[in-house]
Amino acid sequence: MKLNRFEVFAMAAGFAVLGATGCATKNYVRTQTTPLVQHADQLDAKTAANNQQIQAVDERAQSGIKQAQTAADAANQNAQGATKAAGDANVAAVDAVHRADSLDSVVKGLDSYKSVANVTVTFGFNKSTLDKDAIAQLDTFAAQLGTAKSYILEVTGGTDSIGSAEYNYELSQRRADAAVQYLASKYGVAAHRFYLIGIGKDKEVAPNTTKEGRKQNRRVEIQLLTNAQGAAPASAGGQ
Repeated sequence: MKLNRFEVFAMAAGFAVLGATGCATKNYVRTQTTPLVQHADQLDAKTAANNQQIQAVDERAQSGIKQAQTAADAANQNAQGATKAAGDANVAAVDAVHRADSLDSVVKGLDSYKSVANVTVTFGFNKSTLDKDAIAQLDTFAAQLGTAKSYILEVTGGTDSIGSAEYNYELSQRRADAAVQYLASKYGVAAHRFYLIGIGKDKEVAPNTTKEGRKQNRRVEIQLLTNAQGAAPASAGGQ
């Protein structure tokens, strides 16, 4: 079918209108969707930023919780330490009272006691622990305690002349305590039988001008005293 010129022109115009309408529609869609895409991108960026902030807040919170827990643990340890120190102080106070009572009862009747055995052990420089030789001497001495009656043990700790008087008093007491602890733990000697004296460097048994003399002064002397009738004097490794 042949179209006349007017019909061809009309068809061309129609296609042009359709083409123009299609382009206009695409442009409209593009102009409407572009802000949406940009807005979505902005939301994604804000969401990421919010996530970072939330993570940072969580990390700070966890750090704060950890620090608070650490502080709580330290406070608990300090409280436990204080409780233990208070308990130790109470034990020491009770022990001091016990010793004072025991010493008072001993002093009242001391004139009726006499020495029946003795032993002296020595210590290394600035030491308060018993060596093998000292332990052997104490074992020999303790063999007599099983048959002893109505006795007390006078334990005297001493030092050489090196160091301050205050430090040597404390050191001499530790040496006396070491001998007492050994006899009490191994041979079951009751606490009320001990009469401890820490004399430091006040009373020397040998000149402190020689090495051998200083060694003899670093000592613990133990006297076995009894008020039992008929007890015969004896000696156990004294020097």
